[in-house]
Amino acid sequence: MKSNLIVMSAAVVLCAAAPVMAHHSFAAEFDGSRSIRVEGTLKKVDWSNPHSFFYVEVKDDKGTTVVWGCEGANPGTLSRRGLSKGDAKIGDHIVVDGYPAKDGSALMDAHRIYLNNKVIFGSAPMPGETPEGDGYK
Repeated sequence: MKSNLIVMSAAVVLCAAAPVMAHHSFAAEFDGSRSIRVEGTLKKVDWSNPHSFFYVEVKDDKGTTVVWGCEGANPGTLSRRGLSKGDAKIGDHIVVDGYPAKDGSALMDAHRIYLNNKVIFGSAPMPGETPEGDGYK
């Protein structure tokens, strides 16, 4: 009976730890020392846990189309901060300020989102910005 209790306890601990192991820290994946801006057309939205993702189609300097993945907070946090699921629609013009992936891929952590020249998510200043300015001209 004691061994059954040990096995059951171990199973509970492993099941509880699985979501934590799947989750990552910001510093492990993104470069917080560099801020970037992505501007383009909203291509896709994944409103999911533990992070939402939205994809922005951008033309690079050479005219090549690149789709950037932008990782945001979970849907509950986004809603509490004023961004609802239907606010941004596929095809909308969108500007995203954030931090690039360390591996050089077209992935970023979304810090602030502009839709129709209005901040719809995030308001804290990016590095090098004054608290009074929103950085979008």
